[in-house]
Order: sequence, then C-alpha cells, then structure tokens
Amino acid sequence: MTSEIRQRLIVALDLADPARARTLATRLAPEVGMFKVGKQLFVNAGPDVVRMIQDLGGEVFLDLKFHDIPNTVAAAAVEAARLGVKLFNVHVSGGLEMMRQTAAAVEEVCEKEGLRRPSVLGVTVLTSLDASDLESMGVQGAVPAHVVRLAGMAQEAGLAGVVCSAREVPDIRRACGDSFLLVTPGIRPAGQQAGDQKRVMTPGDAVRAGIDCIVVGRPITGADDPAAAARSVVAEMAAVF
Repeated sequence: MTSEIRQRLIVALDLADPARARTLATRLAPEVGMFKVGKQLFVNAGPDVVRMIQDLGGEVFLDLKFHDIPNTVAAAAVEAARLGVKLFNVHVSGGLEMMRQTAAAVEEVCEKEGLRRPSVLGVTVLTSLDASDLESMGVQGAVPAHVVRLAGMAQEAGLAGVVCSAREVPDIRRACGDSFLLVTPGIRPAGQQAGDQKRVMTPGDAVRAGIDCIVVGRPITGADDPAAAARSVVAEMAAVF
C-alpha cells in the first residue's frame, strides 16, 4: 500500500541549481513517484535536467504550462513526448483547438516513433488565485464552477486530466468521472505555511477529496531531511487510505 501511495507524490524541484536538483533527485527517487520540473529549473538547465532525473530512475512531470497558438503548442508537445516525460501540461485557457491539436500531435508522434505516450494535463485556475483575482480578470461566478467548466473543455479536447486545487476535486470528479486524472498543487502538510498559495489543502484532506497525485515542493525540498519529509507526507496520505 505504501509503495502505491508513494507513486501519488510528485516533488516540485522549484529551484535554479541543477546540482541541487541532482542531489534532491538522488535522495528522493526511492521515496516519491515523480519530480516536477518547472520554468525556473528548465530555463536554467534545459532538457538535460530531465534526462538527469530519468537516469537516476525518476519520472518527470514537465510543468511548463504551454499557452500559445495551436501549432506552436502542438510542436512543443511533440518535443516533450520525445523527451520521455510522464506528464506535461498546457493552459486550458489556450482554447479547445489548441488542446485538440496538442493531444492529436502527441498521439501521432508516439504511435509513429514507438514512444511512451505522456499524459497531457490542462491547467485550470492557478492555486495562487482566488475569486477576487478571477473577478479582476473579468471572470464572473464562483471559482469551483469556473474550474469545472475548464476541466470539461480539457476532457472534450482529449486531454488525460487537469491540474487543479484539491478543493475542486469532488466537483470535477462528478463532472468528468473517475478515470480523469487530477493532479493537485498547493498542498501543505499540517502546520506548514501556505506561502504564495491561496487555495491550499493538506495531503490527507487532498486524499479524502479524491485526488490522483499531489505536488509538494518547499515542505520537502526545503526540509533539513528531505527524504524524511517525503516519508512523512506519504504517511499522512496512507493514514487516510
């Protein structure tokens, strides 16, 4: 059971130093299911940091949140598939056609080149945003309703799932079903500061809500003993399972 739950934990390597990323990946690969590589680390180290994590036995969630015209995003998605990442994401707000072309391009290149097909996720509403932020951008109504609309668009376009706050998971489950992959950032173990996140939840509560995978960064990577911190998060999840 613990091994299965461990696969649901994604550690965010939100840092600039590739050497530090290697140290963390080496220590944490036996403890977690995946590593998230975001903009800061990828811009600093490029695709080599993904290959480095893979060489250490780790899986990668490439968190670059592609958002551009359909052809540009589809072309970037093809390269993500060739890189061998397990997950990558695009912004749902890029529109149905962008997501459709991306899903189709990934399926085509994987079939043609014999690649493992990565799961493409749609980013709904960032966990650093709340209702007042959306209102300032002209989005009316409650956050959960807006997130569910975006999740439905992602599913219609053929994406595997979405990135969302754990608070919206029950609503998305009802709308999109149990097979739709839900990945939740903004996770903070009990007693941890929320930092720049607004819609947060503990690992245990996220499991109760029905997540597939959680993303945890600073509470693990900034700990004195990152491996012990990761095991603590897994234990909190396991207690609920």
